[in-house]
This record gives sequence, structure tokens and C-alpha cells, in this order.
Amino acid sequence: MSDAVQSTDRKYNFNDSNQGLKSIEVDVFKKKSPLDESLQKIKFAYHLTGLNIEHDKRTLKQNCVFWFNFLWLNTDIIGALSWIIQGILCGKNFTELTYVAPCLTLSILGDIKAIYMALNERQVRDLIENLRKLEQKGSTFDNLDEDKIKEPDINFLNIVIKVLNVLNCLMIVVFDLSPLVMIAVKYFRKGELELMLPFLDVYPFDSFDLRYWPFAYIHQIWSECIVLLEICATDYFFFSCCTHIRIQFKLLQHQLLEIIKPKSDSAIDMIDQAEVRTKFNKLVVWHQEIISSANMLEGVYSTSTLFNFMTSSLVICLTGFNVTTIDDKAFVITFVIFLFMSMLQIFFLCLFGDILMSSSMEVSNSVYNCKWYNGDVGLGKNVLLIQKRSQKPCKVTAGGFADVNLRAYMRILSSAWSYFALLQTIYSSGT
Repeated sequence: MSDAVQSTDRKYNFNDSNQGLKSIEVDVFKKKSPLDESLQKIKFAYHLTGLNIEHDKRTLKQNCVFWFNFLWLNTDIIGALSWIIQGILCGKNFTELTYVAPCLTLSILGDIKAIYMALNERQVRDLIENLRKLEQKGSTFDNLDEDKIKEPDINFLNIVIKVLNVLNCLMIVVFDLSPLVMIAVKYFRKGELELMLPFLDVYPFDSFDLRYWPFAYIHQIWSECIVLLEICATDYFFFSCCTHIRIQFKLLQHQLLEIIKPKSDSAIDMIDQAEVRTKFNKLVVWHQEIISSANMLEGVYSTSTLFNFMTSSLVICLTGFNVTTIDDKAFVITFVIFLFMSMLQIFFLCLFGDILMSSSMEVSNSVYNCKWYNGDVGLGKNVLLIQKRSQKPCKVTAGGFADVNLRAYMRILSSAWSYFALLQTIYSSGT
């Protein structure tokens, strides 16, 4: 009897172990790749803007959300343009006209970014699929330090996204609450209810009428959210792609350094040259596929980045001008935050573009240090070819006119300072 019980216990434990193994297999199967984890962190912005990066075809819900946001935002853009035109016709001073210009320019930028992302959705899905294949290809090689290679870049990407999310939320709160604070202050000081809005727009009704004012206020709040979500969605995807392409370049460098690794100097003659050539050919194909992914990223972002570069100098210049000419401290604080966010947006865009360029060129050093001199003549020729190709950086450009890197960021700041100095001179001479 006791033997039967023991055998039953042993059988029960064996079944439990099988279930445990199956659960482990299911967990491994369900484990997401680093790319999918990065995309998961930015899907909230795509869901709220109606942009598509996960389905082969746009869903009805995505179309409804996209067109609803498009019409909602562009009514405010048209209203801001109408305010500027009326201001010019009515002879408003230069400071008042430039007050609305930075927000208007940033709104148009968000609109353009979302439109180009929607037009390139097929290329975006192809790029994601290509990056997934690269991740699978990288896992087939013997990368003992794969997690150590990936971790710093993934952590940096996550930190950047978190910081930008916090700052964007702060900007929404500041812009949307500052009129309410000023209304309350004036009411308690003077006993008068003077209604204000975050932005100066022209509506087909009196937006400062208490009956319509709440609608206009809510309309402008969501318009601001749409702009920031569209910019975040497109920029975060760019950051993610640059990061994961960089990781692929770093994994490739690791494999190149390990391709010829004799145990000792006396074992050099024991190297299997045919096996080395086979491995090297696979690495060459891997390198070409990474370059192809970078070229696909260039195709998606080239045109919208050109517009981003053109508007960034203007936004920074006008915002800085407003900071120095407006007397109201509440508005000054608001525009300081807006200026900081504008500079930060284009900085991170250029930073990740610079990361992509530098990582692609670092392959050349790995090829040079891969102990190619221990291989045969054919391997040496192939090494020379891949080194020559890696010296030409993979990059994203602004419509082919400028490379997206930190040098471009310095040129943008330089241009913004020149425009700012010109505006200050015109304003000083006019007053």
C-alpha cells in the first residue's frame, strides 16, 4: 500500500514538473522582443491620434479618430491664422502678432508630421517587420553579452520617453491653467470677471461670451493635446528605430571582433578558413540588411524632418522674442517652458540621428580590429570592402539638404539666434 502511494506521489510530482515546463515554455513564447516592448510604450500616442503601426490595414476606429483630430485641430489652426490676418488689418503691434505665431507654427508641425506618418504607414510596417527579422537574426549568432549590449541603449530610450512625457504633461498643465489662474487673480483683485483663453483664435461666435467660453476652452485644450501627441508619436517611433538599429550595429561589431579568435598564437594555423568565410559572408548580409533598415527610416522621415528643421528656428526665435518683450510674468513663465520644450524636441531628434550615424561608422573600427590578418587573401579583400562601406554613414536627412545630427542642431540654434537678433533690432527701432 505504501509503495502504491509513493508511486502515485512520484507520478503526481512528475506531472507537476511537466506542467511547470509547459508554463515556462508558454512564458518564453509570450515574451516580447525588445523592439515590441519599445513599441508598446508608445502605442498610447498612436491610439489617441489614430495613426497605425500595428495593423496591415487601417481600422474604422483609427480612421474616425484620425479625421476627428484632424478636423478638430485644423479649426484652431484656421482660427489662429484668421486672428493674425485680422491683427495685421487692424494694425495690431508686432508683439501681439508674434504672440500666437509660435503655437501656430508648432500646431502646423504636428499636423504635417501626422500626415506624413499616415501616408507612409506601409513603409512604417515594412520597417518594423525588417527590424523584427534583424532581431531574430541577431539572436542566432553566439552573443554571450547580448543583454549587456542592448541594455544601455534601451534604458536611455526609456528615460528619454519618460522625461518627455513628464515635460509635455507639465506644458499642458501650465498652458491650460494659466488663463484660469489669471482670471481668478483679476476677479479677486478688481471684482471683475474677465474671461481668457490659452490661445488667441477667431471663432464664428463670441468665444468670450460665458455661454460659449467653456466650449472654446475645452476645444483649445484638446487641440494642444493633439499637437503634442502627434509630435510625440512620430518622434518616439523615430527614437525607437534609431535605438534598435544602433543595437544591431553594436551586435554586428561584437560578432566581427569574435569571427577570428584563435586560442593561442600556435593555433593560428588550425583556423578553419572555410568556416570563417561562411561566417563573414553571413555578417556581410546582416550588415546590408541593417543598412536597408536605416534607408527605410530615411524614406519615412526625410520630408517631415525638413519641415521640422525649417520651423524649429522660427519657433525658437519667436518664443525667445516673446519672452523678452512680454511684461506679464505669467505669460513669460509659460513661454519659457514653451521655449525649453521646442529646443528639447529638435535636440532629441538630432541626438538620435547622430547616434544612428556614429554607430554605423563604428563598424569600420570593428572590422579593422577583427584579426583579419589571420585569414586568407579572399577574407582580406572582403574585409576591405565592408570597411569601405561602413565609412559611409547611415543617416536620416532633412529632405537631402542636411543630415540629422548634433551639428544640424547647432546650425538651427545659430539661425534662431540670428532671426532673434534681427527681430530685436526691428522692434527696438520701431519703439
